[in-house]
Amino acid sequence: MLRVVSDSGGSDAPAPRVLTVSLGGLAYDGTPVLGGIDLTVARGETVALVGPSGIGKSTLLRCIAGIETRYRGLIEAPRETAVIFQEPTLLPWRDLVANLRVPTGISQTRAEEMLEAVGLPGRGAEFPGQLSLGQQRRLALARAFAMRPKLLLMDEPFVSLDPELVEGMMGLFVRLRRDAGTTTLLVTHVEQEAERLASRIVGLGGPPARVVSDRPNRPSLGDAGAALR
Repeated sequence: MLRVVSDSGGSDAPAPRVLTVSLGGLAYDGTPVLGGIDLTVARGETVALVGPSGIGKSTLLRCIAGIETRYRGLIEAPRETAVIFQEPTLLPWRDLVANLRVPTGISQTRAEEMLEAVGLPGRGAEFPGQLSLGQQRRLALARAFAMRPKLLLMDEPFVSLDPELVEGMMGLFVRLRRDAGTTTLLVTHVEQEAERLASRIVGLGGPPARVVSDRPNRPSLGDAGAALR
């Protein structure tokens, strides 16, 4: 395993790489989970990682995030990387402002601005348990974007939400991503989400997981981010 943390800002070339993945594989108890995977993501792209449930999409995301370290190969990612998990992973004993400030170190003013940006204005003194699941997911989005990440990793962030809430969450993500210009790698098993949000769709097959397709896409839900030039 070799994970290189960089500031991702060393080149003036068009659409510099923000993420480089070159894996030789990953096995659990002798069972291969990830095969050889080569993947790059350019600045400003929104890349959807798709494939059947259980193929290894989340495992690959955990490797990129630095949570899983038992792989063979090289991953080069920026220091400023944020992760949104399938569950909101909030601090239930801290209020909403603290949920934004403690993990990110942002100011009170910035926290209040982010709460307003995700439709939770004036609710900073409340606690996560007072929010609906959809509101908790919005808070998780606010936390991720609050730190102005150079790379955002999203692991099925719309799972278990009602269709109308998914629609609202996707629209909110597109707006935040557009305003911040954040490079994003989105894991989903819902092809329609990939079609609506991503500027590029990468398919995994297997097992073990490997890249079986990689194609550009014209997102149908706003500007999901062609590579910045």
